[in-house]
Amino acid sequence: MFQLTFSDQSMAEVNALEHVAQLELMEKLSSLTSEVVSDKDSDVGRFNRNGKNFFRMRVGDLRVYFEHGDKTLHCHYILRKNTFNDFVVRFKLPVSEEQDLEKDQSFWEYLESLAKR
Repeated sequence: MFQLTFSDQSMAEVNALEHVAQLELMEKLSSLTSEVVSDKDSDVGRFNRNGKNFFRMRVGDLRVYFEHGDKTLHCHYILRKNTFNDFVVRFKLPVSEEQDLEKDQSFWEYLESLAKR
């Protein structure tokens, strides 16, 4: 069992969830073990970015991006599936800061609103 820590972005996403969804997410994260994270056949995806090993796990409509140490699991991002932010993180597009992701998300929402007119 890992000690869970969250970035500001991921904590804001957790707080925005309904209570039942929060419990489901916490149950899934707290059930992770070193064996599950390191097992190549598990549902946990892996990628390397800037020399760090990151992991990706699906929990319902959420995508959780995290890294883990010996006893800790740090959630960097919790993103909704099929969003631009999720695409950027998965495909390693050159985005330097979380604020840039948020700006891009707003831009795409704006474009979607124009298409609905």
